[in-house]
Amino acid sequence: MRGVVFVILLSSMAIAQAEQAPYQDADFANVEKIDTHVHLHGTLPTFVSRAGADNFRLLTINVNYSDFPALPQQHRDALSLRTAYPDRVAFATTFDAAGSERPGWEQGVERQLIDALDAGAVAVKVWKDIGMQQRDADGRAVMIDDPRFTPIFRMLEARGTVVLGHLGEPRNAWLPLSEMTVNGDREYFKEHPQYHMATHAEWPSYEQQIAARDRMLDRHPKLRFVAVHLASLEWSVDRIGEFLNRYPNASVDVAARMSHLQLQASIDREKVRRFFIQFQDRILYATDIACQGPQEDSACAAQADEAWRSDWRFLNGADTLHSAEFAATFRGLALPRDVIDRIYSGNARRLFPTAWPE
Repeated sequence: MRGVVFVILLSSMAIAQAEQAPYQDADFANVEKIDTHVHLHGTLPTFVSRAGADNFRLLTINVNYSDFPALPQQHRDALSLRTAYPDRVAFATTFDAAGSERPGWEQGVERQLIDALDAGAVAVKVWKDIGMQQRDADGRAVMIDDPRFTPIFRMLEARGTVVLGHLGEPRNAWLPLSEMTVNGDREYFKEHPQYHMATHAEWPSYEQQIAARDRMLDRHPKLRFVAVHLASLEWSVDRIGEFLNRYPNASVDVAARMSHLQLQASIDREKVRRFFIQFQDRILYATDIACQGPQEDSACAAQADEAWRSDWRFLNGADTLHSAEFAATFRGLALPRDVIDRIYSGNARRLFPTAWPE
């Protein structure tokens, strides 16, 4: 009987959502939205002002990336932005996996993370340098399921801290440039050949990267985990769905992977739409926009506004759309308002309850 009641409730919710009129372009600035994956460095008054005008709150994520400032500077910038805009900007911390074979490394990282969390960080990021960049003293690739990380994940699991995981890369990274499915990947891996894995057979394969991440999650079933960039399964909503069904404490964000969803929508719009509706409680809106200081402030503000509005049209509208990422046309998904509210803000507020004071 309980199962019948549950099915009826689900059916009623689906009917109610189906009857909702989607949001329109005119609703854009009136709906609270959270971009849960940006990288903000330095003072950015124009960018933050644009976010306020567009009704966006922000989660800036520190990451051990050579294109960004050193980690101590990222931490100072994040604290400064959080202090200046406490209702607009929250931040996630990270750590450097280099030297993880040295005595005392684990204790030092745990102390650093606890200090950052006590200072207001709402999550911890682990990045693709684990699996694609770091080697141990014997020359072996350090993977995310390595036992050296177990005490750190146990600590974060016990604290209920959300872990943001960028592990592996888009499947395109293991293809020749000419065979990649979207122009953005082609441009990125041309400019960053160190991450173009088709030319680096010395590092673990795509499936090995995914398998290591999953083994880590199997080991830490209570870990609150956001697999950013659509869990590096961006090429298939079916594979993303399998991942979410397997790990009930996991969510995904769409940062820098919206074009992959649009490409799939050009082939089977209803499948992509069903994916968003089925996993509406497990998907976070995000862009991966990066801004570095006053010299990029105005340009980043304009870039963000354009990206935010373009994504809004795809998720809320039903018009035929075009993308610079691939040749095919696709239609907007016209998602129900309740689904949009969860993806754009509700899920983030549930995962990060202290991030953005009302």
